[in-house]
Amino acid sequence: MRARPVITIDGPSGAGKTTVSKRLAERTGMVRLDTGAMYRACALAARRAGIPWSDARRLGELAREMVLSFRDAAGSPGIFLAGEDVTEAIRTPEMSLGASEVSAHPPVREALVAKQREMGRDGGVVLEGRDTGSVVFPDAEAKFFLDAAAAVRALRRYRELGTGKGQTFEQVLKDVLRRDVQDSTRDHSPLKMAEGAVYIDSTTRTVEEIVEIMLRRVPEGRG
Repeated sequence: MRARPVITIDGPSGAGKTTVSKRLAERTGMVRLDTGAMYRACALAARRAGIPWSDARRLGELAREMVLSFRDAAGSPGIFLAGEDVTEAIRTPEMSLGASEVSAHPPVREALVAKQREMGRDGGVVLEGRDTGSVVFPDAEAKFFLDAAAAVRALRRYRELGTGKGQTFEQVLKDVLRRDVQDSTRDHSPLKMAEGAVYIDSTTRTVEEIVEIMLRRVPEGRG
């Protein structure tokens, strides 16, 4: 039995999982694990190593060997790949789609799910991703599914990327919809709401409103 709860937040791209999970972790004093960042880091590592995102066997080996850690960098949480801060490098449209592609391979998911379970074994963690409540921790003490209208999610991604990235809103929307299809129709661990999860639509809600909803459902949620 875990001394502190495990909280999972799943949902599609742009639903607000990153912002909400950061705030929830702050409010509860828990550690935040961005599982999506782990798949992005895998896609980045593969690109650097010259491994195609379609090569399931080599990607699985890479995922098992990767040394990943979450720690603060410049005052905010970051992900490190073999000691290198890759927090910014993985936040590109290319790595977003790459994460969706590599995560479709069972060997990759098996390797990274094992790492995620080890990181959250003792509880006191907030996990965000696409299968944290359905696959990684189906026994989590609190499970949520965060969603929003596609156009709103695309607008958030567009603003997050900034106009300097060279993508129009229409291109971002197309990428969001394409990733929705990839994530929800893949054979292994498709995006879906976990059994027992609380559905929250973030389309018109503020971050604080969402966090308050979650806190009411988290055992010892207020510390």
